[in-house]
Amino acid sequence: MNYIAIQGTAKPVSQLIMGSDFFTLDNAEEVSEVLAAYLGIGGNTIDTAHIYCGGQSEQAIGRWLEETNNREKIVILTKGAHHDSSGPRVNREAIYSDLMTSLERLRTDSVELYALHRDDPSVPVGPIIEALNEHIEAGKVQAIGASNWTHQRLQEANDYAAAHGLQGFAFSSPNLSLAKANEPFWAGCVSADEHTLAWHESSQLPLLSWSSQARGFFTGRFTPEKRDNPDLVRVFYSDGNWERLRRAEQLAAAKGATAIEIALAYVLNQPFPTCALIGARNDKEMKSCLAGAQIKLTAEERDWLDLKPGANAPQDVPGA
Repeated sequence: MNYIAIQGTAKPVSQLIMGSDFFTLDNAEEVSEVLAAYLGIGGNTIDTAHIYCGGQSEQAIGRWLEETNNREKIVILTKGAHHDSSGPRVNREAIYSDLMTSLERLRTDSVELYALHRDDPSVPVGPIIEALNEHIEAGKVQAIGASNWTHQRLQEANDYAAAHGLQGFAFSSPNLSLAKANEPFWAGCVSADEHTLAWHESSQLPLLSWSSQARGFFTGRFTPEKRDNPDLVRVFYSDGNWERLRRAEQLAAAKGATAIEIALAYVLNQPFPTCALIGARNDKEMKSCLAGAQIKLTAEERDWLDLKPGANAPQDVPGA
């Protein structure tokens, strides 16, 4: 397993981050098996959120941490200030309320990584950064980040932090995958485009990608004619993505891997620090994720997979 450093955190962060949006209080045995398998491949970071499964995800993690006495081994990433039925909640009061509730559910005094789950562009960045820094100073959070913020807002927030002697965002968590989204999977979500990637390369801000494997698009289960998953059709079905899948299959054959492992390698071989949130639920899927994380891609291979203009096919890919 490879790891990255995130400014402000004492522990390294594994490049594969375990997603927990299927953890509930009723599937404790599965939660325990999944997390044991995840630790077995060298993972140490769990992603959760205040809203996941109505709060049960955090509760399930907290119970597991307490029962296994694993808190010191684990990096916790949780998220808050998601909108509700009344609208956006990116404000001091919501951040405080969600964080305190999350800490109680997780049965811990602090978390290593805390992210805002959504943005509200109508709110100035200054008060948001100030509110988050209060929790850093109180020892409740080590590093702050943003999920589904544009790189322009991230830059604005970090410029404010630098100008006022505060800690800025130490990571971002948008969608990044080899398959490019036609539209947001959920309202208010952000996918990394070429401008976002260029900004991350310039700033070297770590990117923690959700839906890093495009929700199974590269498994081989989907074809242009198979349209029984309306969300996948809506978000990922396009001529460009079918070509990316074809190229991933070709490169996988040359490297003795699978297309979905190549797709994961694409995320983890960017020219800046990256992690991938994974949803593996059995030993086979966990081992496949580890295999993908160990594949090295050249810039030429990465650009060719991504259909970059002028990118040449790798010489060791037959028929490319």
